[in-house]
Amino acid sequence: MKRSYAGFLRVLLSSVATAIGLASASGALAQGAAKGPVTINIVDVAGDLALTQDAIEAYQKKNSDKIAKINFTKAPAPELPGKLKAMQGAGRSDIDLVLTGTDFLAAGIEQGVLMKLLPDNTTKFPNLMNNYLPAAAKMQELAQDYGVTVVFMPAGPLLEYNPAKVKQVPTTPQELLAWCKANPNRLIYARPANSGPGRTFIMGLPYILGDKNPKDPVNGWDKTWAYLKDLNSCIEYYPTGTGAVMKELGEGSRDMTVT
Repeated sequence: MKRSYAGFLRVLLSSVATAIGLASASGALAQGAAKGPVTINIVDVAGDLALTQDAIEAYQKKNSDKIAKINFTKAPAPELPGKLKAMQGAGRSDIDLVLTGTDFLAAGIEQGVLMKLLPDNTTKFPNLMNNYLPAAAKMQELAQDYGVTVVFMPAGPLLEYNPAKVKQVPTTPQELLAWCKANPNRLIYARPANSGPGRTFIMGLPYILGDKNPKDPVNGWDKTWAYLKDLNSCIEYYPTGTGAVMKELGEGSRDMTVT
């Protein structure tokens, strides 16, 4: 199936996607200087390895005297804070580094399962803030010194669609709602708690719709919540992850998604 993309709103800070490397409060990264090469366990909850795994593996090969092996695993972002909390409560952790977006970052800071990387390790990241593009620097500020931004991109939300099925592509939220109601169950997106595109979509809406405070979902998103409730009437369900969305789009059971 041929896919096409359509821009749907201007890029804003709150719809920036980023991946942040975070050290858990125990494990190889918290042991200080090791007597020999260590094994590092990395968990990806944001799809970041698609962009960074080659670089991480290249670093390990170049520094095999310090790093014997790197193990990579993937996990849903909502599950990891509780898992780390339980591990650390038992005095152990099999996880040293987490690649994440702002979802696990916020939960990890709130639950106290992360160790601060800065300022103790400032010398290992010389001129960190000066090396970032302005928007990436803003994302780094959100890390509150518990992480380092390693991947940044300005993201939509955008619409991904099947051009064989979608002849008039929506260009505004109102047009998307009208298309969805005219084509029930053909629009799909994953649960924002575990999907970068889903999260980008709902976080961009308050800016586009002109809500009174886009940074306050509880008291400032009246227009957004009303819009999402209306949009829900023509969406069959919300998959648990982005992969399932892309599978359905590829199979032709859906015609459009946010990306």
